[in-house]
Amino acid sequence: MSAVPMQAAPQYAPALQPTYLNVQRTIRSWLLTTDHKRIALLYMVSITFFFFVGGVAATLMRLELLTPRAELVTSETYNKLFTIHGVVMLWFFLIPSIPTVLGNFLVPLMIGARDVAFPRLNLASWYLFMVGGAFTLFSIITGGVDTGWTFYTPYSSTYSNGHVVAMAAGIFIAGFGSIATGLNFIVTVHTMRAPGLTWWRLPIFIWSLYTTSIILVLATPVLAITLALMALERIFGVGFFNPAIGGDPLLFQHLFWFYSHPAVYIMILPGMGVVSELIPCFSRRPLFGYKFVAVASVAIGVLGFLVWGHHMFVSSQSIYAGMIFSILSFMVSIPSAIKVFNWTATLYKGSIRFQTPMLYALFFIGLFTIGGLTGLFLACLAIDVHVHDTYFVIAHFHYIMVGGMVMAYLGGIHFWWPKITGRMYPELPAKLAALTVFLGFNLTFFPQFILGYLGMPRRYPVYAPEFQVLNVLSTAGASILAVGYLLPLTYLLWSLRYGRIATPNPWEATGLEWTTHSPPPKDNFETTPLVTAGAYKYDSQAAEAQREVAHV
Repeated sequence: MSAVPMQAAPQYAPALQPTYLNVQRTIRSWLLTTDHKRIALLYMVSITFFFFVGGVAATLMRLELLTPRAELVTSETYNKLFTIHGVVMLWFFLIPSIPTVLGNFLVPLMIGARDVAFPRLNLASWYLFMVGGAFTLFSIITGGVDTGWTFYTPYSSTYSNGHVVAMAAGIFIAGFGSIATGLNFIVTVHTMRAPGLTWWRLPIFIWSLYTTSIILVLATPVLAITLALMALERIFGVGFFNPAIGGDPLLFQHLFWFYSHPAVYIMILPGMGVVSELIPCFSRRPLFGYKFVAVASVAIGVLGFLVWGHHMFVSSQSIYAGMIFSILSFMVSIPSAIKVFNWTATLYKGSIRFQTPMLYALFFIGLFTIGGLTGLFLACLAIDVHVHDTYFVIAHFHYIMVGGMVMAYLGGIHFWWPKITGRMYPELPAKLAALTVFLGFNLTFFPQFILGYLGMPRRYPVYAPEFQVLNVLSTAGASILAVGYLLPLTYLLWSLRYGRIATPNPWEATGLEWTTHSPPPKDNFETTPLVTAGAYKYDSQAAEAQREVAHV
C-alpha cells in the first residue's frame, strides 16, 4: 500500500508543478502590478461584479412592485434592498467606473506619459476599494442595513438594528481610494504631459477627469468625517445628530449633501468627457467651442459645491436659504446646457457614422437632456415640495445617472475596447445591445415621472392600486434593460478570443492614445510623443470627399 504513492508522485509532480507555478506567477504579477493599464482592468472586473450585485437588488425591488401589496418580500427586507442597491451602485459602480477604469487606462496615454505619477498609490487605491467593498458585502451578508443609502440620522445613528457601522466603514475606506485616485490624476496631468501638450490642447476627457479629481479630493473627506461622526454616535452615544442627546439631525443632512451633490458631478463629468471624445470622432468634425466646453467642465465643478441645500427644501431650513439654493441650482444648469448645445453644433453638417459608440453618445445626449430639464423642476421650490420623496425624483436621478453616466461608460468601453484589448467586437450585436438598453431604460423610468407627479412615494413596497399599470410597465422595462446589460458582457468576452485583430487606430480618431499599438506596450510609447496641434483635428468635408471617392 505504501509503495503506490511513492511511485505515483514522480509521474505527476513534474507535469503539474510548472503549470501551478505559472498560474501562481501570473496571479502575483497582477496583484502586485503597478502598470496603470492592468490596474484599470482590475477595476473593470471589480466594478462589473458590484454592478451585478446592485442589479440583483434592483431586480428584486421591481418584482416586488409588480403588485400593490408586499407579497414577495417583507417591508423590512425591501428597505434593505433599496439600501443595498443605492450604496453599491453609487459608491462601488457609478462614482468609480469611468475614473478608475477608463481614466486609469487612458490618462497617461492621452497625455503622452508612461504611467501615472504615483503607480504604487494607484495600486493601493484598488486595494482600498476592494477592502471597502468587502466591508459592504459583509454588512449585506450578515443581515443588511435598512437606513437607505443616505443614512439619515438619528435612525441610522441610534435606532436601526442593521450593520450600519460596517457598511459605513466600507464607504469610508473606499472613499480614501477615491481620494488617492483623484490626487494621482491631478499630479499626473500637471507634471507629466508630453512636450507641446498645453492646457488648451488637452482632450476634453482629461479636462473632465481633472475637474472630477479636484471634487474627489475636496468633497470626499467631508463624507468620511460625516460617516465617522455617525459611527461615534452609534457606538459611544456622543450627541452629534440625535436631538435626544443634544445633537442636530439637520447638521447631518448639510454635511452629507455637501458631499453628495458634488458626487453627482463626480459621476456625470467623466461621462461628459467621454461623449466629448465620441461626438467629434464619429461626426468627423472638430468639437464646436472647445474652450467653452473645457471651461464649462470647471464651472460645473465649482457650482456643484454651492447647491447642496436644494435637497433640503422640505427640511425646515429657512425660506431665504431655499431661495438662494434654488437660484444656484438653476445656475448650475448653464454650463451643462453649454455642453449639450456644443455637442449638437458639432453634429451639425457632420459626416456622421452611426457605429456603436456613437449610438451610446446620442442616447446620452437625449437622456441627459431629459434628466437635466426635470432637474429644473426640482430646483423650483413650489414644485419640489409636491414631488419631493416621490418617484419623480427617482426618475430624474436615473435619467442623469443611468441614462447619462452608464450610457457614456458603455460608449467609452466600446470606443476604447480595441485599444484596451487589441480586438474588435461584432458590430451588429453591439448595436442591438445599445438599442435594447435605450428602449428598456425609457420603459423603466419614464412611467416613474408620471407616478411621482401623481404622488406615489418612493421607498415603499406597498402602493395604491391605481398605480399598478405604470409599475408593471416599469418592471417590464427593467427586464428589457437587464437583457441589454447582459449582451455586452457576452460579446465583449467573446471578442477576447474570436474578435478581429484591431489596428492601432480603427476609428480614424485623433489623440495620442491612437498613435501607439493596440493594446499598448508596457511603457505606452516607444518614444515620447511631441504634440504640435490641438485636439479634434477632424475635417468633415475631406472625410466626405474621401468617402465619395471610395464609393465611386
